[in-house]
Amino acid sequence: MTIGLNRISLAGLGLAMALFSGACQTERAYRDALEEQTAENRRLREERTQIKGDIRDMSYQHESLENALAEANAKLLEVPKQDTSANAKRFPELDSAGVAYGLRNGEMVVTMSSDITFASGKAELSKAGRSALSSVAKALLREYPDAEYWIEGHTDSDPITKSKFGSNRELSIERAMAVLHYFVGDADVPDSKCVVAGWGQYRPVASGTTKESKSKNRRVEIVVHRPTK
Repeated sequence: MTIGLNRISLAGLGLAMALFSGACQTERAYRDALEEQTAENRRLREERTQIKGDIRDMSYQHESLENALAEANAKLLEVPKQDTSANAKRFPELDSAGVAYGLRNGEMVVTMSSDITFASGKAELSKAGRSALSSVAKALLREYPDAEYWIEGHTDSDPITKSKFGSNRELSIERAMAVLHYFVGDADVPDSKCVVAGWGQYRPVASGTTKESKSKNRRVEIVVHRPTK
């Protein structure tokens, strides 16, 4: 009987030791997992801090680029300046037709307001517009026979509502095309010398929403690109 009890006691002790060993291993595994998770959390916090810093730097860069772009656009889209020097080239036929002209970045720019060329929301040239374009074509062919003529349509920012055109972009392109057709078909301007573009509302020369500002932005510009020597 004593031998039996001893055997039972030894078996119980072995079981207890096994259980204790298992508990130790479980605790060790838990501790290792906790340390690993803590390290991962630390790494994620550091990564988040780095990302926040990168976003802040990118925001500063974006703001700087936006300012630079605004300055470039202001220079690019400035109203052509009339040359008032003694040697300035004058165009009496354009003056009498009510057509503005001047220099922008050294290039001759002829500006035709839609007030004399097109009815609101339309792309058909008016009688006054055709007459003015005839004067423009003669002046360009006489003074800049070797140049290219970039015909660029512009609109104001009012959305299209009562028109067959789906957008200001479409309207500006069709107006530029109407000028091209008149140049080529009626004013003997070579088609090969003309480039057509429609900017819609995206290149205004006047800010604000007043009637005067909108009127200035509704225009067709003919930019004279002379050949480089």
